[in-house]
Amino acid sequence: MYVSNHHQLNDRDAAFSLMEAHPLGAWVCHSTDGLVANHVPFILDRTRGPHGTLMGHVARANPVWRQLLNDTPSVVMFQGAQSYITPGWYPGKSDHGKVVPTWNYVVVHAHGKARVIEDPHWILGMLNRLTDSQESRQTLPWRVGDAPLDFIDKLMRGIVGIEISIDRLEGKLKASQDEDMQDRLGTVKGLQSNHSDQSRDMAGLVLSTITNEAPKS
Repeated sequence: MYVSNHHQLNDRDAAFSLMEAHPLGAWVCHSTDGLVANHVPFILDRTRGPHGTLMGHVARANPVWRQLLNDTPSVVMFQGAQSYITPGWYPGKSDHGKVVPTWNYVVVHAHGKARVIEDPHWILGMLNRLTDSQESRQTLPWRVGDAPLDFIDKLMRGIVGIEISIDRLEGKLKASQDEDMQDRLGTVKGLQSNHSDQSRDMAGLVLSTITNEAPKS
């Protein structure tokens, strides 16, 4: 992934937080049929390996787990906030007119080698962790153990586990850092006026980059 000096996201904890907040990863890997892409919800274990470990599952009917090549790289892409940025928000549009549209976004790419796991104990543990991480937001959280054991056992036979030990993390935060300050502030105001979750989240990211650049007294 190309990352300019303006848009580097090198904070590992920030990358981990994005992956946990947006766990549906776009997993791309090599297979006997070439590149294959799948969208998989992952649970991140921050404590395993120098850059953490991803755990998820795919349907047994999905051929990807049978087609994986040994020791070939994978990448999982996690997409955070994103928004179109109109030059109509820029004061520079009236001042000099030298403005164009752009797109702001924040992403993390996790690189590593994927392995297939069919151990039912591992799969059940992964399902419990994945479910609990999402159900924690619910008023009355559902747990895997709430369903009949024979029902869960039957469904588990239809999936296989995927584990990716992360070798390298790449992060990119494109949040108007290379624009004039007045246009960055105009972008924040414009995004805040849109009232969508994506726009509000991006407004916060643009504002945070401005705040972080402010000289310390």
